[in-house]
Amino acid sequence: MEKLIPYLRRAKALPFYKLLVEFEDGITGTIDLSEWKGNGVFKYWDDEKNFSAFRITSNKKLEWNEYIDMDPDAFYLKIINKSFEDYARDKSVLRNSH
Repeated sequence: MEKLIPYLRRAKALPFYKLLVEFEDGITGTIDLSEWKGNGVFKYWDDEKNFSAFRITSNKKLEWNEYIDMDPDAFYLKIINKSFEDYARDKSVLRNSH
């Protein structure tokens, strides 16, 4: 089965805790993660070098360490400015619940 939201192709750390992300369908955008910095496990990002040291895993998630990983599906939806329900409805995936 094809993944509903395209997989992450690339990501690049930018200054001030931002990520430039590109998805398999060509959608690109910048995601601001600065609000997470310093909170809980994200204290790890207090050193901006740690923020820049992530990898894209085999299942296309972003991973900084054993405690911090993020599924980029939410990034995609934010860039295209749609909720999952709106996006899925556009893809004719969700059935009408009425």
